[in-house]
Amino acid sequence: MAYEPVLPIKLDSTSNGEFAPVPVSPGIARANRLAAQRITDNARHTGQKRRTFLTGLCGAATTLLTLNEAFASQGARGGAFELPPEAGLDPQMAQAITGREFIFDIQTHMIEAQGTAWRNGPSAGGLDQLRSLLSLPPKQCAEGPGLWCYDARNFVKDVFLDSDTDLAVLSFVPALPDENPVSMKEATRVRDLVAGLGDGRRLLLHAMVVPNAQPYRRQLERMVEMHRAYGIAAWKVYPQWGPRGVGWWLDDPEVGIPFIEQARRIGVNNICMHKGLAFGGQEPRYASCVDVGRVAKRYPDVNFIIYHSGFEISRREGPYDPARADRGIDSLVKSLQDNGIAPNSNVYAELGSTWRMVMRDPDQAAHTLGKLLKHVGDKRVLWGSDSIWYGSPQDQIQAFRAFQISREFQDRYGYPALTPAIKADVFGLNAAPVYRIDPATARRRADVDTVGRLKAAYLEAPDPSFATYGPRDATEWRRFRARHGDGPG
Repeated sequence: MAYEPVLPIKLDSTSNGEFAPVPVSPGIARANRLAAQRITDNARHTGQKRRTFLTGLCGAATTLLTLNEAFASQGARGGAFELPPEAGLDPQMAQAITGREFIFDIQTHMIEAQGTAWRNGPSAGGLDQLRSLLSLPPKQCAEGPGLWCYDARNFVKDVFLDSDTDLAVLSFVPALPDENPVSMKEATRVRDLVAGLGDGRRLLLHAMVVPNAQPYRRQLERMVEMHRAYGIAAWKVYPQWGPRGVGWWLDDPEVGIPFIEQARRIGVNNICMHKGLAFGGQEPRYASCVDVGRVAKRYPDVNFIIYHSGFEISRREGPYDPARADRGIDSLVKSLQDNGIAPNSNVYAELGSTWRMVMRDPDQAAHTLGKLLKHVGDKRVLWGSDSIWYGSPQDQIQAFRAFQISREFQDRYGYPALTPAIKADVFGLNAAPVYRIDPATARRRADVDTVGRLKAAYLEAPDPSFATYGPRDATEWRRFRARHGDGPG
């Protein structure tokens, strides 16, 4: 197929590997092509080279303004990207998509192509799915195609140099301990590498736990070992995934409850879980958030961080409807309400992949953000980008800065306006206390540490790729699935 033109705001079909690529609508495809032409015209009008204009603020603003036109022509009423019409030509007007927020991305990924797990060759778990990435069309990465797109060097460039991200959490894909494409040792090495470039904690680590893998007791013992060896900041689990294709509930007395209680005994009370984005070959019912409220009520001292917020590709988000709350974000809202979990309690909604998918649909974006802020709480919605699968998260950041829920949807559904204060909370201030980060100190260090100085020099002549790295169409997806089987990417 013919891929969309290279744009600074990447509204395309790319998947993170956990769901089949979703083609953009014909209207968005036309808008992408029109934005590319307008960037050419605006560059000529301002006397700049096209590449210079493309990488500047006006390039992103031109794209967002063109997308607004497409949204309006499709009858969207939920929201839009708010920026002056002159922003496509005037850098001062385009400042609307800049900011000095503390940005803490709590869901990022990378793969070390030369790491221990990779050198040992693929197995039936996570490595097969990642080797399959080599079959995709080559991408122009920092050092070359294939898995190099995902390594530490490209990770630092995409996440820390080409975006406004200050801190990040490095997470894991679902796999058994000896099969994960990033081992704890390798993840720790990358964390320490980034720390060596800074004066503080730039990159925090999850520990991947598979509590439904036999023997169960061994999984609990590994939690103690990982905590002692690696100084982890949170646990990561995939309740819909298992080594035999069988998932588990958080309040399962043989699996979920022992895992949560072990986390409490160890003293790391942050549990990040994949909910929503059901992937094939597993039991999709475990993607529902129905069990979240039950354990949140039972363990008020534990922070339950819901990756993807329960969002499902197959279910378009609308106003909250308890009658269709078996899946999607509504399953999270209903679970909290059924168990008396008030907004701003011990459940957090994370936006990785979710925001990127709804960026293309302002009505769905308004309902997604509005419901989460209203029902989970304005202090409990957390920023995550699910990068590096989507390349640099800068376009997600710029789009979130510019997006506003319409007055109509605010009045009709009781959604809050997306004020600068709310956006700053979502970008990083809400996650900071969860991970025991002082934002002012972290931001001050980030401005002057080695990464900060490298970034300042880099921004004198920035060279973002605007690339995405996941499967983009049905052919790539079929090839991807044929290589790695039932697990996600």
